[in-house]
Amino acid sequence: MGKHHEKLLNNLEGARKAAGLTQQQLSERAEVSRKSINAIENGVYVPSTVLALKIAQTLGCSVEDLFRLPTR
Repeated sequence: MGKHHEKLLNNLEGARKAAGLTQQQLSERAEVSRKSINAIENGVYVPSTVLALKIAQTLGCSVEDLFRLPTR
């Protein structure tokens, strides 16, 4: 799994790279800033449900493929 926020683990960077997209390309397709994509990938920002769904749809995967809660 990629870098993560204390409350959310994410694999966005890996999924984005596997799709052959740059942060800029993903941001344009998901209609969000490149800085937002970067902040999510680095675990600085937790995306809203709507943004998580848009990113997953753009990458052709499920939200669960990108994000998960840490195990307790």
